[in-house]
Amino acid sequence: MFEPFARADQRRWGEVYVRGLLLDGRRKSVEPMAARLGEDGNRQALAHFITTSPWDAAHVRARLAWRMQQVIKPTVLIVDDTGFLKDGDASACVARQYTGTAGKVTNCQAGVSLHLASDVASAAVDWRLFLPESWDAASPKADPAKVARRTKCGIPEEVGHVEKWQLALDMIDETRSWGIEVPLVVADGGYGDAAAFRLGLEERGLSYAVGISTTTTAQPEEAQPQTPPYSGRGPRPRPVYPEPAQAVKKLVIAVGKQAARPVQWREGSRPGSGRNGLKRMYSRFVALRVRPAGREIRKTADGPELPVRWLLAEWPVTKPEPVQFWLSNLPADTPLATLVRTAKLRWRIEHDYREMKQTLGLAHFEGRTWRGWHHHVTLVSVAHAFCTLQRVTRSPKETASA
Repeated sequence: MFEPFARADQRRWGEVYVRGLLLDGRRKSVEPMAARLGEDGNRQALAHFITTSPWDAAHVRARLAWRMQQVIKPTVLIVDDTGFLKDGDASACVARQYTGTAGKVTNCQAGVSLHLASDVASAAVDWRLFLPESWDAASPKADPAKVARRTKCGIPEEVGHVEKWQLALDMIDETRSWGIEVPLVVADGGYGDAAAFRLGLEERGLSYAVGISTTTTAQPEEAQPQTPPYSGRGPRPRPVYPEPAQAVKKLVIAVGKQAARPVQWREGSRPGSGRNGLKRMYSRFVALRVRPAGREIRKTADGPELPVRWLLAEWPVTKPEPVQFWLSNLPADTPLATLVRTAKLRWRIEHDYREMKQTLGLAHFEGRTWRGWHHHVTLVSVAHAFCTLQRVTRSPKETASA
């Protein structure tokens, strides 16, 4: 991982830092790690290495992606973001913003990540720190106090506010520049609700299965645009759909609960009635062919007809209404089970976040710089990949006895 480092001391402290992340201990910031590292516990050297040393995190992440691609054999790329809760306001890009980590608007940083994933393993291979509008001098929502702190935090002058879905597309482009080609992307509604994100994936020739909100609108597959009569004055009218687009929830309810089919997509980790003695992850799903609507979709449509996509909805037998929705551009003959298993594979990113935060100190970085944050999350990803390699390369007997 550290071959791109220019100096031997950088390689040494990179190895020491990762070892500190892997050692037992509740807190994985520099000072407590240094206390646990014995002869290598040079707090000043570790702090300099992670916060200010001029090594390029992207080079390490590229090598990490190459290594993990060989082992994971990824079938999907997963993108998401996670919050880094902060008490103060001095760290780079801290602002009051919503994060699923806390389930509310709170003072935090937000990091967007991209993961290689298959049914058996996953690894975070790219990161971006989200810069809120309040930190962007060019934004009408700029906060002068935050803008003034950019220099102290080492935020590059060219970095401005970019939506999270665009950061995700940028990371996909970067991993492809490394030679990582995975043709399928999975994301939750924070990304799937952005039509520009879905269109960006299609422009790149990528398939997707992305979550959407209940208010996303679409036309039924059979709907056809019609040309209104010409009045004889002005330009001739263009074809339009005679009925307004409907919310996806309404479209699914219209076909009825009887259209839902049972699908088991994997076995969980708790004891149950599955083949391996584990609980079966099981529910009922409806899959419809629809035409997603919206201004951006209409602008890019090839002709008056909106393109047809899959609408997938989870409708548990115990619920009066569907509870979750996805859109996908997978082929029209894709089986229901494949749609479900692809959409549900997003659980891998939650698994990664939990491991990296609970055991590897992902959210423990106490530095305040832009560079330091990217260095820290990159090395946490290396530590997490090491743990993943131990799991997937051991025999089941060795894993059970570990």
